[in-house]
Amino acid sequence: MSAFNAFKACVPIEWSPRLYITLVRGLPGTRRLHRRTLEAMRLRRCNRTVVHRTTPSLLGMLNQVKRLVAVETEAMYNARKEKEAVRTALRPPIVVSHHLQTPPAAEDSA
Repeated sequence: MSAFNAFKACVPIEWSPRLYITLVRGLPGTRRLHRRTLEAMRLRRCNRTVVHRTTPSLLGMLNQVKRLVAVETEAMYNARKEKEAVRTALRPPIVVSHHLQTPPAAEDSA
């Protein structure tokens, strides 16, 4: 499974005033211009998410580094985090009783 598919949420994409941007590919081997663009967006490490307002300048930067990042709307981000919380939630413990049931003693009727 690719890193991008791990960040896809199960809600339709719609316009959002805030975008959640996650760096899903590493920086080594990328162009200096792309590294500087990611640094301007405060993305320095893989699998880190930052929140930005949707502006034309941000959309231009995202278009430049679109193969390195995953972009989510607020609804998509919340759906993914909720799904992750359900998956990692604590489950009730399994209780196993090891007490042996002894059969009732047979009474002699003699």
